[in-house]
Amino acid sequence: MNRNKIVISIIIAGICIILVAIMFAQFKVVEQTDITGIERARETELQTMLASWKTKYEEVAEKLTETQEKIREYQEKMNSNEQASELLDKELEQTNLLVGRTDVVGQGIIVTLQDNEEKSIEASDLRFLINELKLAGAEAIAINDKRIVNMSDMVDVNEYILINEDRVVSPYVIKAIGNQTYLSSALSLKTSGFIDSYRNLGKTVEMTQEKNIVINAYNSRKSQFQFRYAKEVEE
Repeated sequence: MNRNKIVISIIIAGICIILVAIMFAQFKVVEQTDITGIERARETELQTMLASWKTKYEEVAEKLTETQEKIREYQEKMNSNEQASELLDKELEQTNLLVGRTDVVGQGIIVTLQDNEEKSIEASDLRFLINELKLAGAEAIAINDKRIVNMSDMVDVNEYILINEDRVVSPYVIKAIGNQTYLSSALSLKTSGFIDSYRNLGKTVEMTQEKNIVINAYNSRKSQFQFRYAKEVEE
């Protein structure tokens, strides 16, 4: 009986030891599981935070790119507008020069035609001289300070000539701005040039070269001319 009790006690003790060992093993597993879970939780949280910051960074970078594109676009538009404005200003300046809307100054020649006892200057003489000057490259022309433009007319009326609807009498002082050499050479050709030809006709003609000739802007009632019938062709 005592032997049996001893065996039973040993068995019970062994079982207790095993149970205690199993409990400790379970506690360890639970502890390890908690730590791993915490670590995993922290890792997941960090990954979430990192993804969130990455998303925010990408959004900010995208907005920065958009802003830079807008700034670049505005700068291009500003530059384009400035260039367009400069081109328009230049075109307007050239147009005003061509139509005689501005005062101009420059080198050129002055031709004086004057009535004498035998011959009088006629409107046709002035028109011929103007054409010769234009062919020689004159950029601006005036007769007795009346600016000559494409719409200018020269008409004989009794003892005077009507230019731009204003009365002009002898002497007729024609100012022409352009290359002095070309202008003077064109009029000074022997025999066939304007000066020799008209002197041979008995008319008084004089020519001088000047460095600073001033020609005023076109000023006439016709300067208010407006197109009533002619219109721009639509493409």
